[in-house]
Amino acid sequence: MGIVVLTMKASVIEMFLDVPQINCDVKAGKIINPEFVVKCPAGCQDPKYHVYGTDIYASYSSVCGAAIHSGVLDNSGGKIVVRKVAGQSGYKGSYSNGIQSLSLPRWRESFIVSEGKPQKDVTYPSALTYSSSKSPTAKTGEATKAYQKPSVPGTTAQPVTLMQVTGATASEASHTSLPKPSPSAVSTTSSLRSQPMGHRSWELGEMDLWKPGSVLLDAGFVPKEELSTQSLEPVSQGDPNCKIDLSFLIDGSSGIGKRRFRIQKQFLADVAQTLDIGPAGPLMGVVQYGDNPAAQFNLRTHMNSRDLKTAIEKITQRGGLSNAGRAISYVTKNFFSKANGNRGGAPNVAVVIVDGWPTDKVEEASRFARESGINIFFITIEGATENEKQYVTEPNFSNKAVCRTNGFYSLNVQSWFSLHKTVQPLVKRVCDTDRLACSKTCLNSADIGFVIDGSSSVGTGNFRTVLQFVANLSKEFEISDTDTRIGAVQYTYEQRLEFGFDDYNTKSDILNAIKRVGYWSGGTSTGAAINYALEQLFKKSKPNKRKLMILITDGRSYDDVRIPAMVAHHKGVITYAIGVAWAAQDELEVIATHPANDHSFFVDEFDHLYKFVPKVIQSICTEFNSQPRN
Repeated sequence: MGIVVLTMKASVIEMFLDVPQINCDVKAGKIINPEFVVKCPAGCQDPKYHVYGTDIYASYSSVCGAAIHSGVLDNSGGKIVVRKVAGQSGYKGSYSNGIQSLSLPRWRESFIVSEGKPQKDVTYPSALTYSSSKSPTAKTGEATKAYQKPSVPGTTAQPVTLMQVTGATASEASHTSLPKPSPSAVSTTSSLRSQPMGHRSWELGEMDLWKPGSVLLDAGFVPKEELSTQSLEPVSQGDPNCKIDLSFLIDGSSGIGKRRFRIQKQFLADVAQTLDIGPAGPLMGVVQYGDNPAAQFNLRTHMNSRDLKTAIEKITQRGGLSNAGRAISYVTKNFFSKANGNRGGAPNVAVVIVDGWPTDKVEEASRFARESGINIFFITIEGATENEKQYVTEPNFSNKAVCRTNGFYSLNVQSWFSLHKTVQPLVKRVCDTDRLACSKTCLNSADIGFVIDGSSSVGTGNFRTVLQFVANLSKEFEISDTDTRIGAVQYTYEQRLEFGFDDYNTKSDILNAIKRVGYWSGGTSTGAAINYALEQLFKKSKPNKRKLMILITDGRSYDDVRIPAMVAHHKGVITYAIGVAWAAQDELEVIATHPANDHSFFVDEFDHLYKFVPKVIQSICTEFNSQPRN
């Protein structure tokens, strides 16, 4: 086995000068370093660079291909951080960002990728150590180890150097079966250098050698021997009944002291163990705050409880003030991103631990977090006594911060020495996803029915403008069968269901369905259209969804709108009335939910409809966020 060290010009890694560059075809298993920063070139979005897995990738994958698949890079390339993690019992393929990753039953080593931003206090190598099949000729004095091929009847055993073996290509090896080296040879070669966990010294060429009994799998050559490695411990995929993306905001202020900071870390480790971390269950990251917040590690850095506990033990105290509000703002803006491992479909949960009380205000930062769909929990330890309350920056800060003020999201701990008793109650609460009320936002929790005037006065050209307005509004929402759903009715004297809430559950399908709506032409019976929408659309709305009707018309109705509008309001349908050109303002106000000023809009020309998209969205979100938090 030859070891090649690529030496790069020395630089300060935090400044990301002279980051090692790799080619698109370099696999993670070829690089021995457990964590490193590299720069990928442009053009790696190519099916010939195989990728195995989703979010967690087998080390037989192209590093740069995996970075594009995960969304950390696009096809223009760039810098990424790569971290090796334990092998998985299975890897699921998926299509993402132009790359189809493949499935794999088992592999001995995995890796994850994240944005190429250095973490403070982490030293990345400026030189990559490769396990190479193309080693240069050994220098004078270097010993090239050899092992003896076992004798086979009718053949003569020949010594084969390790360099020669690893230099074999797949095509060459397909004609020459080479069995594993003998135990004595393994011990000899292993003396070349110490191996990272999960590596075997005679395997460092990773897939350069076609091994006996190899099989084809998912259009990539994967050796059966590697897939059935017995030395790997089973890796938990996590508790599927607690699939959440969890951020702990821990207090690293100077006033907490070293002893209590250690208690806090032990609490985190106990929570990590109890949660059963894994890609199919909860993922957990940690942000420490003092004067300013800093991520210790993100959601995708550690994919099992064991690795997470080890990382928690290495956290060092930052010191400074206890600016929890600043930390909450940081988490809202930076932590829950796709690049940091946010899975989208999993609820976002932030648990803030504070010693006594914060030294800044949390209300405004927490409101923004709630509106972003983050469920904030507060653990207050040794809170202010009556005599100390005069020093508290923001009275009643916990209730101003948490998702709801019903007691579910707040835990008050009398002493640091009883913090361990909070592990089970906290885990039970954060895993109760049905009660995580702040996962619902104004953009992901509604059934929206568009009621569209298709009368003769609108005309073909203006009708297409109305459809574009409907599409622009729809784009703003998170659309799926569990998030916001869209339906549409067109009306003249008669009514027609264009598509219902259950017909399409992706944004692209919804937008295509809107494009296919054909102009009808006829009279204007708005009252009958409201009744029709209640029966054909909203009667099939889910109980846990907010029901929004957005009606668009350009004239006065031929029938009465008052009673249908009252029925809609009584059934809990929040109605927005948008009038264009000749629409009657008094009718718009009757149709709209009270207060009419917030739910009705008048546009003088069809071509100006686009200007009202942000106004309608703002009104929808303002109404949603004004709901009581008890």
